[in-house]
Amino acid sequence: MVLVIYAHPNPKSFNAAIRETVEDFLKERNLPFRTRDLYAISFNPVLSGEDFVALQKGSFLEDVGKEQEFVKEADTLIFIFPMWWYSFPAILKGYIDRVFSYGFAYGEKDGKVVGLLEGKRALIFCTLGGFEEDYENFSECLMNTFKATFEFCSIKVPLVKFFYGVPYVSDEVRKGYLEEVRRALLEAI
Repeated sequence: MVLVIYAHPNPKSFNAAIRETVEDFLKERNLPFRTRDLYAISFNPVLSGEDFVALQKGSFLEDVGKEQEFVKEADTLIFIFPMWWYSFPAILKGYIDRVFSYGFAYGEKDGKVVGLLEGKRALIFCTLGGFEEDYENFSECLMNTFKATFEFCSIKVPLVKFFYGVPYVSDEVRKGYLEEVRRALLEAI
């Protein structure tokens, strides 16, 4: 099962085109998948006191538990999002904070922190407003941040794909980006 986690508020965005490309690719290959459009489902990204109370009791809030079930079912997670201020959009950051929590995504064994989501992999498609040279000093750091987030939970990250200058490039370049998505999926899935 593939879980597509999508985080962009504009249904006509280039991120939406990436999502459609991913979904079409999965349908063409009869691969089972589920898409979680975090804005469409109005996912609450705020890690609250109630979340911590539930964690202390060894449980999770209902909305978190539902998302965790989707993650459990999946062997591949595909994240599609824009980079805002050198990070995930707040809704996706909150999703990660709440869903990939202690006791589900990581825990403790023999006095050490261990990832609990072995056997899963994450593919990341991230759009950026600036051009590649604008991120020259930061791209490795960004890639490592994204990878570290999931590898901490024992999720392998074989693909982090950045698409630069999305608001400024031509339609031809954007079409090329979508072909890159398909090629990356062919290699990764």
